[in-house]
Parts: sequence; C-alpha cells; structure tokens
Amino acid sequence: MPYVEAGEGELLLFVHGSLCDYRYWQPQLAGLSKRYRCVAVSLTHYWPVTDSATNLPFSWSDHADEVAEFIARFGAGPAHVVGHSRGGCVAYHFARRRPEHVRTLTLADPGGPLRIAGRPPASLPETVNALRAKAAQLIESGEVEADLQLFVDSVSRPGFWAMSTPGFRRMATDNAHTLARQFHDPLPAYVPEDAADLRCPVLLIDGEKSPDMFHRTVTALQGWLPDARRETVRGASHGMNLAHPSAFNRYVDEFIQAISAR
Repeated sequence: MPYVEAGEGELLLFVHGSLCDYRYWQPQLAGLSKRYRCVAVSLTHYWPVTDSATNLPFSWSDHADEVAEFIARFGAGPAHVVGHSRGGCVAYHFARRRPEHVRTLTLADPGGPLRIAGRPPASLPETVNALRAKAAQLIESGEVEADLQLFVDSVSRPGFWAMSTPGFRRMATDNAHTLARQFHDPLPAYVPEDAADLRCPVLLIDGEKSPDMFHRTVTALQGWLPDARRETVRGASHGMNLAHPSAFNRYVDEFIQAISAR
C-alpha cells in the first residue's frame, strides 16, 4: 500500500475512511511524530491508486487483511492503530483477526451499523439508503461534486462540504470513484460477540456534533468493552481530527502513554 511516515519511536498507524487516503492524517503526522513513528496508509483503490489495484475486489474485509499484511511486512509492529469512520470498522476487524499485530486500538466515529440484543439485525435507515441511491445516480451522471456534497454532509453535518478546505475537497474528488464500489460493499454490524474478540486496550473517540449513528455505536462498544476509554472532541463533528487536531492528538497520545505506563 502507498504510505507516508514521519518521526521515530513506536509504530502509530493511521487508517482512513471513505473518500480519503493517507493525506487525511496530515495533522496527526505533524503533531504526533515528535513521539511516535507515524505511518498513514492509503487502502487499495484509494489515491494514489496503482494500476495493479484497479481490478482487485473492493472489500472492507480485504482491507482489514491488507492492514495486517502491511504491519507484518513493515517489520516495526505490533502497532498502535487508529481508524476513522469506515477505516475504524476496518481497523476493528483487523484487530479481532490479528491481535498479535496490535498494541492499542483507537476507533474514531467507527462506521457500520449496530445490532442490539433482542432487536432485528441492524440495517441502514431508509433515509440513508435513499441518499446512497441518489449519490449513485449522481456518480453515473457525472455530477461528482453534487454527489460528494450529498455524501459528506450526510456523515458529518449539513453544510460541511461547503465549509471544507480546498485540500479536503481535492482529496475527496480524487477518491470519488470509490463510492460506487463502497455502496456495494456494506459494512458488517457491530455485535457483542465480535467485540469480545478484542484483546488490546481500546480508545473510543466521537465528535460532539457527529451524527447520532456514530454516538450510538461508540456507546454500545463502550458497554461491550468494559475497559475501553472514551473521549469526545468538543465542538467537532465527524472530521474531529481535522477540526480540532490538538485535542484529537492529545487524546491519542495520553491513551498510549497511559497504557505504556502500566
């Protein structure tokens, strides 16, 4: 996988979410590389996509295995792993499958539906399904910016796309081709049985203004993982690590240092 790195020390690996790539984590590499060897990867199919990846299947499960293979080949693990949104789901299942590669796990607004005991299996709300259908139509008709605005505002808050930086818009546009593939690869539901597989310390981070679906997931995981630590980035929505990088970086650093001091 393409990656960027900065700093020296214990390996701190960042896994991006939808429409993003290793550029998403620039504020974290800048702030945390003073203490850690920070590495941000671009998952297969995301910018800068290689010719060898274009015909590979698009799969959250394959991405989870890809992260494990990357750490194994990198030769500096086990790693402190941070995943955001869809990348949080990827990192979560990677940590379940390959615990030997993970020292700590940080999940920031982890993406994916939630299954609650005694209720039917989780599925996306009809409003979200309708939004995704509309986004797919916009992609097919070539209205890329309208599609990106629709999707980004739905996972953050209305108006986020209009207020986003030129760098974020450029990154999202570079990765717009992944959205149609993503809609055909729904994320699995979080269930207590899977959470019980985690063997590493876990930090859960949500944004104060993030959509409720992320708060519900973080709250459920906090209940299923009795030793998990939770932090909320005040004043921030889904992109909390970009909106308030100093707070986000501090939570990650304090968590790792607390675990290392045990």
